[in-house]
Amino acid sequence: MNQENTQYPYEPEFSIKKLINDRVDDIKYVLSFKTALIIALIAGGLAGAVTAWVRDPTYTAQLTFVVDDSKSSGGAGGLSALAGLAGFDLNGIGGGSGVLAGDNVQELIKSHKLIKATLLTAYDSTQTLADKYATVYKLNEKWLKYSPDGKITRFPLNGTHNTRLQDSLLHEMTTLILSGEFEIAKTDKKLGFFEVNTTMKDERLAQLFCTRMINQSTNFYISTKTQRLRDNVNRLQKRADSIGVILNRKTYAAAAANQSTLDLNPAYTASNANIEVRERDKVVLSTVFSETVKNLEASKTMLAQATPTVQIVDEPELPLKKNKLKFSIAIPAGILLFELVLSFYILFTRKKSKT
Repeated sequence: MNQENTQYPYEPEFSIKKLINDRVDDIKYVLSFKTALIIALIAGGLAGAVTAWVRDPTYTAQLTFVVDDSKSSGGAGGLSALAGLAGFDLNGIGGGSGVLAGDNVQELIKSHKLIKATLLTAYDSTQTLADKYATVYKLNEKWLKYSPDGKITRFPLNGTHNTRLQDSLLHEMTTLILSGEFEIAKTDKKLGFFEVNTTMKDERLAQLFCTRMINQSTNFYISTKTQRLRDNVNRLQKRADSIGVILNRKTYAAAAANQSTLDLNPAYTASNANIEVRERDKVVLSTVFSETVKNLEASKTMLAQATPTVQIVDEPELPLKKNKLKFSIAIPAGILLFELVLSFYILFTRKKSKT
């Protein structure tokens, strides 16, 4: 049987030295276009300078707070601390694994509901934060085409019955805020400190939004954590008040009955029986009232213990940190970008002409 030799395509041998020489030749070829490189340098520098000059500055409001939830930590606080030293996190074990425990606070603060509620608070006496945000970012002009009457859409203070258009615009603003203007993070995973950063183009808007966002979140967090206990306290308080009123009436009625029996003939026992019934009702109501008050005070104590404490450590104060694109960064960045684009274009056209 004849065996034919298989012909394989020629593959050049890989050489690092040749690769380096080729790149050096590319650099020399690019440097031969001195005029184009100088023009790109000047154009890139001007573009960077114009960008730094035209770009609006932003302001960052920073707030730090700590959440102290003694009930969630419970008796496992010491164990969690010891485990934290070894690199373990036991906060999810036991009572601290609730919906509003641990890192879930971060997701709560970034919820759309709380952001919309914050936007509908007052910026000044004439407009809300949502109105100011739309003006600063020129969204009101963009939204004119959606307005049925051709007027700028306004947002009422603490509005709960918004129109379909207002809800849509609030949702758009919320999306923009969450895209990078509002951030929350834990400064240390082992600690309960949270840091909130709000970056916006208006200084006072950033400060007000940051502080009010935490206030909205704090109120919602505490009310949700203690809802069942507060309902129980209110129920016991109403019961104690009602029993107290009835007990007072029975007390006055028993006293009046005792007074009326002083002039009665002892042979009539019906009146004495009536007094005994009233005394018995009074004693029963007194017992029920005492137990209700006891349960009420116990529930109030439990409510106080279960109420978490959200303490603000650092608040944003004017003037806020100003974020402005510096000329020393924008000009070199513009030059580098233009030179790279020009270099790739020259090399691309060179290889294309060879083929």
